[in-house]
Amino acid sequence: MTAQSVCAVVVTYHPSGSTLEKLSKILAQVHAMVVVDNGSNADEIGPIRTASQSLGYQLIENRENLGIAEALNQGVRWARSKGYSWVILFDQDSTITDGFIAHMFAAWESHRDRERVASIHPKYVDPETGNEPRVRRAKDGGPVVSITSGQLLPSWIFDKIGYFASEYFIDCVDFEYCFRIRAAGYLVADSRDAVLLHAAGHARRALRFLGFSFRPTHHSATRRYYMSRNRLVLYRKYFRRFPLWVLQSMYDSLRETTKCFIGEQERALKFRSFLLGTWDGLTGRMGKRNDLETFLNQGVVCDTRARKTS
Repeated sequence: MTAQSVCAVVVTYHPSGSTLEKLSKILAQVHAMVVVDNGSNADEIGPIRTASQSLGYQLIENRENLGIAEALNQGVRWARSKGYSWVILFDQDSTITDGFIAHMFAAWESHRDRERVASIHPKYVDPETGNEPRVRRAKDGGPVVSITSGQLLPSWIFDKIGYFASEYFIDCVDFEYCFRIRAAGYLVADSRDAVLLHAAGHARRALRFLGFSFRPTHHSATRRYYMSRNRLVLYRKYFRRFPLWVLQSMYDSLRETTKCFIGEQERALKFRSFLLGTWDGLTGRMGKRNDLETFLNQGVVCDTRARKTS
């Protein structure tokens, strides 16, 4: 393997018909690719399985949803077992652009302290609006934290600080790893030339409230549970080390959550999910909560009965 041998790790979960095209674009720019599927049904995984044979990538099939963190760890371990020096991570909804990998490595090679760079991130562009999310930057010029999709990491970082936090299951996995990188004395960098088409959540048309225009992300009630729980755990873990960054992240999270409760559907259900996640975050209940759907559905039934009797 060369010093820049890179393996892509892609996590799928109920993939859509456009996923195969996105996988082909990624595979064209890397040395190898491993797809980790988190419990998709037979009809969904069938085309991915067939393409793994025709296109020549590794497929790991989980019988159930093990969460984004554990799926990433499975893919990274496979890549490292094959001797790849770098891994680049993607989710199934992101679209790679021309020259993406070359631009990412160019950012690393031109960095003034590249031996300390443990994570490189692209420029994220919403494919529908063309908007870019605001990036909070550290004094070293790199983003304080960034998302997982499009993240390029040298394999040695996993020996230094470990793998992704599987107990988070989903949400805040990316921010936690960035904080852990920085806490260990390494750097997070980014490339302004490598563009990844990526939309956060399922944003729809812009809404207006009290003169302000905003786009809610429309995450599901299940996601709202993990978001509220894991954010709280993350903030408690890193507040003493990075108080200013944590306060900034708390402010961003508050704004995003407020948009949800103002402009999204199923607000009562999502509020219940938010409260449960907050409680579990305070009490330290982590991992996948298998009874979450039952808990939320019970709430829906109770609310419906209350409306019928009122």
